[in-house]
Amino acid sequence: MVAAIVCLSADLQPMLLAEQAPSEPDTPGAIISQAQLESLVSGVDVPGSTTPQRVSLTGMNFLRLLIDGGALMIPIGLMSLLVLAIALERGLALRRKRLFPTRLRREIRRAVEDEAPLSPPEIYRFAEVFPSSANRVLVDLLSKTGRPVPEMETVLSEGIQREADRLYGNVRWLTMAAAVTPLLGLLGTVWGMIIAFYNTTQLSSGSNRAEFLAEGIYIALVTTLAGLAVAIPAAILAHFFEGRITKNLGIVEVELRRLIPRLEAHEGRTRYDINARGISARPIATGGTNTATANTSVSAAGSESPSTPLRGPKLKL
Repeated sequence: MVAAIVCLSADLQPMLLAEQAPSEPDTPGAIISQAQLESLVSGVDVPGSTTPQRVSLTGMNFLRLLIDGGALMIPIGLMSLLVLAIALERGLALRRKRLFPTRLRREIRRAVEDEAPLSPPEIYRFAEVFPSSANRVLVDLLSKTGRPVPEMETVLSEGIQREADRLYGNVRWLTMAAAVTPLLGLLGTVWGMIIAFYNTTQLSSGSNRAEFLAEGIYIALVTTLAGLAVAIPAAILAHFFEGRITKNLGIVEVELRRLIPRLEAHEGRTRYDINARGISARPIATGGTNTATANTSVSAAGSESPSTPLRGPKLKL
């Protein structure tokens, strides 16, 4: 039994010494350890391992990129300020309460649904309290009271179109910014790439041209990024405001068109003159009186301008 144990210990001793001997990773054909294998899989560095270190990418300084973008970043920045200012101004000006005040809308509905005869001076005085797009179209409509219905409908449509053009005036700047800003960015990119390629050709033979060229190209692309960042919101805002104008003025047209049948009762009877002093009724005279008035005005106009030519004073010889 003792002899067997001695023989077994003699066989195990070389194996234990081999395990305790330090490994030489630099020798050819060395086998990596389990810890090194796990570090390769998980990406965690293990002390004593010979795996290559990962290169950590630092975040880019966006402000520095904007400065390096070149001189064309200045008009792009001005365009961004313009888009922001117009967006705030149109967002406040195109609210429904500004275009069609609630109290004015309620008064128009009351005048339409009331069975009593419609009084244009009363509606005019109430409309003057709430200056708005609906107020201006309503005043144009009241000025045609007493005229045929097709003429009043034409005036209403022209007034709505005129207000739409006026409200869309500032929105056109957004459309211009959406069209021009990407072109400015593209121009800056093309110019930056030309400069980058030119500078690459001027390097010495030992310089890293690929790295230098890559740096010049990604700096040149900053202007395109800035142009698109301004143009995309500008295009979205332009379509949004255009839809809001069309919707709100459509409501104004529908509400005011309901007044035309009530104003039809004054056709051929009374007309109203609107000026800076307010509104005043003007009864329509008969045909004979109109003719006499016309003749009087013609004669008055003729009396103002003499019919005979002017003659100079006679010279005394």
